Formats: sequence, C-alpha cells, structure tokens
Amino acid sequence: MYNFNALYEPKDIAEALALKSEHPEALILAGGSDILIKIREGKLAGCDLINIYGLDELRGICLEEDGTILIRPLTSFTEVSMSPVIREHLPVLGEAMNQIGGPQVRNIGTIGGNICNGVTSADSASTLKAYDAVLEIASLKGTRVLPYLEFNLGPGKVDLREGEILTGIRIPKESWSDTYGFYTKYAMRRAMDIATLGCSVNVRLTKDKKQIDRLRIAFGVAAPIPVRSPKAEAAAQGHAVDEALLDLVAQASLEDVNPRTSWRAGRDFRLQLVQELARRSTKAAIERAGGTING
Repeated sequence: MYNFNALYEPKDIAEALALKSEHPEALILAGGSDILIKIREGKLAGCDLINIYGLDELRGICLEEDGTILIRPLTSFTEVSMSPVIREHLPVLGEAMNQIGGPQVRNIGTIGGNICNGVTSADSASTLKAYDAVLEIASLKGTRVLPYLEFNLGPGKVDLREGEILTGIRIPKESWSDTYGFYTKYAMRRAMDIATLGCSVNVRLTKDKKQIDRLRIAFGVAAPIPVRSPKAEAAAQGHAVDEALLDLVAQASLEDVNPRTSWRAGRDFRLQLVQELARRSTKAAIERAGGTING
C-alpha cells in the first residue's frame, strides 16, 4: 500500500501550476520510479501528490529552429535513447540513459525526475552538465531560465522554488555541434545498479584532429552533487591529442572533486576512479571525434 494523503491530477500545465501554488508542500509525481519507492518505505508517508504523468505537453524531444535540442521533462529514459534527434546529435545522452536500471525502470522513469531528485548518482546529470544544458522552470509568475550547472544546491536539494515545475531541458547547438562524447559508468554490478562513479566527456577537435579545440568533463558521485571540472577543461584547451593530455585531464580532475566514503566505495577508491574514468572517457571521446592518441 502507498500511504499518501491526497492525489491531484491536473489536465494541463496551467492547472498543475495552480495546484502547486495552492499546495506548495505537494510533491510532483512523474514516472514514480523514485518517489513511490520512498512512499512505500515510509520516508514520505502521508504526503500530497500532484500527478503530472498524463500531461503529454511535457513529453517529447525536438530540434528547434536555432538548433537547440529541447527535451521535455516527462520523456522517459527509453524515449530519450530511442529519439532520432538524440541519436543523430547527442548519442552519448542516450547511451547514458541505457545504463539506468532495467527496461521497466527505463520505460517509466523520466529525465526530468532524474535531475529533479538532486542525487549525485543520476546517470543523466553528468552528460547534461557537460553539454551546458539550460533548464526552463515555470510557475504562475512566469518562466525563468537557469543553467543546469546552478540547479543542484546540495545532496538531494535543487533550485526549484515554491510553486515551480520543470518544463524543459535545452541544449544549445553551440554545445553539441561538431562535438563527440562518451559516458563511462563504474558500478558494483554490470547492470541495474547505481553508479559508484560516472564520468561524461565531450570534445571538439581542431580541423586537423591534432589538438583539443574544446573539452568538457563532468562527474557523478565524485562530490555531493554532479560536478564539472573547470581545471581539467582549462588544462586541455589547445593541448595536443596525446598520452600527456590524458594524464593532464586525469590529474587536473582531482582538483574539482570531493568524493566521500560510503558502503559502495571508499574515498580513495573513488579518487582513483576519477582519474581512470577521466582517462578512458577522454580517450573514447577523442576517438569518436576522429582523433588518434599519440604517445
């Protein structure tokens, strides 16, 4: 049995926003793959729910006129990975989605829920941060736009203010154009497990494929929230595509992470993973971009 107090089912976004304003403590229910488990465990017993899962206007992916990729928050992990837009322009995001849970979870879980729960292990988070995703957040007062890099406030805490609902995730063309990415997830099991550490890298090479024109790298479970590594990105800028680059990225990444010890892994092991996954993901992204690592 699920112990909740009230369930509201709006017919459109406007009604959902009105309900969220009227019942600020009510929780937004999307796919339910996270929140229903917590209710059943008693962690959220007696809560009020606003079920937005039936709002198709919050579902789907499209390429806008200016080249921006728009992902609506109720799009399931499976729908993200199967989207022609994602497969053509941002395949690494679909690959990350395919590493979440099993088929049942991927069919019901939503990308919006994945980032709104604020956990550092969210498999979509590091790739979205590495691609400079921008969030569209609506309330009865209007819509505000927030870089995803500023969304996570702490473990399980995100910048959703009273009366607000996430309505869109946008990735600008400048972020994905001529860019190739790779996501590496390390977990205790090879399938259906939460990441011990995750790393997403994307690169844009110079025309001759010999140097880094731009590199972006982000980690999950390497800090209390998903984080980018500005030090590694700056160190890679203009660097030759060689083994020294991989060492530099791996070492510089350590300056922007702060992993903890948990029952899944110790801090020292996670620091080792940061370096190894940074190397592997950077190398794979470069190879996808047509580059070759020279000694």
